[in-house]
Amino acid sequence: MPLSLHELIAQKAVAAGFSTAGIARVPDPGSPEDIRERESFTSWVEQGNAGEMEYLKRRNDAGDLVRSSLRAAAPWAKSVIVCAASYHSDQPLSIHTAPEGAGWIARYAWTARQSGEGQTIPSDYHNVLLKRLQKLDASLHEHLGPFESKCYVDTGPLVERVYARYAGIGWTGKNTCILNQKLGSWFFLGVILTSLEVPDHERASLAADRCGSCTRCIDACPTGALTGPHQMDASRCISYLTIEKRGPLPMDLREAIGRQIFGCDICQDVCPWNRKAPIAADPEMIPRPELVNPALGWLAELSQEDFGRLFFGSPVKRAKFEGLRRNIAIAMGNSGRKEFLPKLREWASESDAVLAESAEWAIRQIERS
Repeated sequence: MPLSLHELIAQKAVAAGFSTAGIARVPDPGSPEDIRERESFTSWVEQGNAGEMEYLKRRNDAGDLVRSSLRAAAPWAKSVIVCAASYHSDQPLSIHTAPEGAGWIARYAWTARQSGEGQTIPSDYHNVLLKRLQKLDASLHEHLGPFESKCYVDTGPLVERVYARYAGIGWTGKNTCILNQKLGSWFFLGVILTSLEVPDHERASLAADRCGSCTRCIDACPTGALTGPHQMDASRCISYLTIEKRGPLPMDLREAIGRQIFGCDICQDVCPWNRKAPIAADPEMIPRPELVNPALGWLAELSQEDFGRLFFGSPVKRAKFEGLRRNIAIAMGNSGRKEFLPKLREWASESDAVLAESAEWAIRQIERS
């Protein structure tokens, strides 16, 4: 018996290096799904929840938010292949007891691969997944013949999580992450927009919402970014603040940021589904031990050249050298450790006004602790 389109894609996706995959039909214009997604995303942006992430606010010539509907950006697309790649590791969680004076880098940014000479080389999931998507895309073209397609990892004109749900990858958790019954939420998403038709009888079944009455993620969010079940104000999210936000961090959120210096895992760390998630054995995304609970003092001594070498090919580069030092200063202040005062006083005299102000704030925090 021949494989269904969904089965074929899942099989070839695993062969390309993914953990699982599915395909979702793009909602018809004016359908309830299309209207709901347009209205939901537009309302979220108009309420200011996107913060300074201008790419989420981009509009087309008709004035529609590009990411509000795939129909607005890629009218040729009839379906979306969604692939998931697990990055879970057996390393500590951010909520576990950590060494004194340690910061936290989100576990997705720890990834590395081994070179042919046995050296550990930083890897960026964007590049790893894109190559796998292109391999899958080529394999499908060989099997199915010509069709239009385009691969994206975080850069496509769509909300990947929406199509992950439509493709049967999982349900939307109360922390807005996609949850898979087997993988938890420790996985990356990559998509291929295609002109392939998905027959009605092959539409994926939506995964049941298995969050139940649990609100651990909402309760654990230090900055109150999870404003309710399935609702996030990204402008308050630690991941946004430590990666996307430029300039000084909001005064009222600094203490809540704690020791997070790049991204945040807290809402996923407390999720019961992630306790059951299997450890990934992905040779291109192994954890870098030096980035697990990294010492703030060590990171603070990095020069711009050191930063470039340490994080070359790593997602951490997105925060930029200036942003990471700002974040380190805030984390030092939150640590209350007087050993950081000499470095902070040095930074308080820096020409970088944002770093100087952050260091001055951190000094005040430590001196009154």
